[in-house]
Amino acid sequence: MKKTITALMAIGLSTTAFAGGEDDPLLYMVMIDKLEIRNTDGPNPLVLDADAWIGKDLNKFWFKTEVERVDGKTEEAEVQFLYSRAIAPFWDFQAGWRRDIKPEPDRDYLALGFKGLAPYLFEVDAGVFIGESGQIGARLDAEYEYMLTQKLILFPEIELNAYSKDDEAVGIGSGLADMALGLRLRYEIRREFAPYIGVNWSKKFGQTADFARADGEDASDAQIVAGIRAWF
Repeated sequence: MKKTITALMAIGLSTTAFAGGEDDPLLYMVMIDKLEIRNTDGPNPLVLDADAWIGKDLNKFWFKTEVERVDGKTEEAEVQFLYSRAIAPFWDFQAGWRRDIKPEPDRDYLALGFKGLAPYLFEVDAGVFIGESGQIGARLDAEYEYMLTQKLILFPEIELNAYSKDDEAVGIGSGLADMALGLRLRYEIRREFAPYIGVNWSKKFGQTADFARADGEDASDAQIVAGIRAWF
């Protein structure tokens, strides 16, 4: 897998090197999509969902991360390093490496996916992840923005995760593993900085839910959230 990922990155670097020109400048962006506190019955989790990219019009390199900390300890942490190639207006194909750092033991995957705007301006991030043990995962993340005013924006979101087989060591069951639904309302003080409030509902299914209950966790949870969204 590491050889495959290295080859993908090498192709991306060589392609980017020849895509230059004065009318195709090198650009970058850092997006903190969510930095929020979630109100629960126990300790309140701190959640970070962020990504960054650098590149030119057709070719970019992406970094994505999702982290959840509870009571000062990191409960969940994932990073992705991806080469991204524009294949159609508003659509990129992405390939690279995903590592699940927490919960332990860590897991490595070859990541393949698509990111862009679906019809009716739904923002979609869909991926397939192929693990070294033959585990295959799939994820669909979609959200939409309703402009209530020029500064007040309502954005619903859904995320689904599924896996091909059980991985009891990290609490994953085969089939549809979990789903999260969110509804957040943000106020853009500036376009680059917006506090928000909202609700988030998550549910685990099948064997994943059984693993959670065996560890003393709830299979479903509804939370009030408050946070910020920022980019530069």
